[in-house]
Amino acid sequence: MRGENQSSVSEFLLLGLPIWPEQQAMFFALFLGMYLITVLGNLLIILLIRLDSRLHTPMYFFLSHLAFTDVSFSSVTVPKMLMNMQTEHLSISYPGCISQMYFYILFGCVDNLLLAVMAYDRYVAICHPLYYTTIMKEDLCVLLVAGSWILSCGSALLHTLLLTQVSFCADNIIPHFFCSLPILLRLSCSNTSLNELVIFTAGAAVVIFPLTGILVSYGHIGASILKVPSTKGIRKALSTCGSHLSVVSLFYGTIMALYFSSSSSNSNDNDMIASLMYTVVTPMLNPFIYSLRNRDMKLALEILFRNIVFTK
Repeated sequence: MRGENQSSVSEFLLLGLPIWPEQQAMFFALFLGMYLITVLGNLLIILLIRLDSRLHTPMYFFLSHLAFTDVSFSSVTVPKMLMNMQTEHLSISYPGCISQMYFYILFGCVDNLLLAVMAYDRYVAICHPLYYTTIMKEDLCVLLVAGSWILSCGSALLHTLLLTQVSFCADNIIPHFFCSLPILLRLSCSNTSLNELVIFTAGAAVVIFPLTGILVSYGHIGASILKVPSTKGIRKALSTCGSHLSVVSLFYGTIMALYFSSSSSNSNDNDMIASLMYTVVTPMLNPFIYSLRNRDMKLALEILFRNIVFTK
């Protein structure tokens, strides 16, 4: 019976965003533009870090991985959403839906952990500047990034394997623009208590532990800044972590909006709006935050443009 239930659903229908048909073209152009800005902006950051030797430091090493993760995270959901808006072909196969959910969780977790790693890097740079190069060696940087990917793969794989054990019956309509794990569990016709327990424990840990690390790091940074007698020293310290603080605020702000939206009366629409902020808006804004607020990035960008002009 279990196998029959699972095989009865070969595909799901993604209803997408609640947009009137006459507004489809406008929103398609809007989201396509935002997605292209996300891809080009983050790839430009990776290119600048790769080409400019002055950016071959731990902070920019982590930033290049964050940029790659942002592109990947947005690419998991946005292209399918755009295709559905344009063609009105709303179906997604069962394997495609499971794969989309896996990569959504994977890149979301990596994003989260990388922000904590970058907060630790800023803590060492500001609170222990004399030991920065000794502590943040290349081996440690690679280990921190590799650890983020391994933990994220483990978390995503755990949720995915548990979901494959769940049975789906007749209801295959997903009122969202991507395969969201909580919605898939609500569609299930079997006991999902274990899945919900794992979401509450392992899922919460992936958010709470990195957030705690970020808060502790910035607590130490704040205490260190207050000890600096000159305003110039304070400005210098803030300039090195201002961009990261902006991205952290944006990232966790959308997570909080996503969490609280689930308890409201119009939870599904609010959940989609928060998910759009999380998957489309935040990855798009990150390159602007890091390029406009970062002197090194702006200088590298100027040098790149100057070289392009002179080569012509």
